[in-house]
Amino acid sequence: MKHKKNSTSKQETVSEYSFTVFFEPAAEGGYVVTCPALPGLVTEGDTLAEARKMARDAIRAYLESLRKDGEAIPSDPKFVSDPVKEKISVAIPA
Repeated sequence: MKHKKNSTSKQETVSEYSFTVFFEPAAEGGYVVTCPALPGLVTEGDTLAEARKMARDAIRAYLESLRKDGEAIPSDPKFVSDPVKEKISVAIPA
């Protein structure tokens, strides 16, 4: 998470945050977006551009909710390497 404060023209101070998000192609088309730093945050968009806009809106709402509830805004996790993608097979009784 990058964090910086900016002042708007009305002298209102705003905080700006940056988070890592993942865009996964959806089977039905479009993209599903998740943000590891914000548990439960999931949104989607029909195009990558729309998914980015939806991610910004979802993150903004999530952070506003945390602030309203008096909770701390989490830090963006530091990834030591790229995420690993693999298939795992399991067997369960029929």
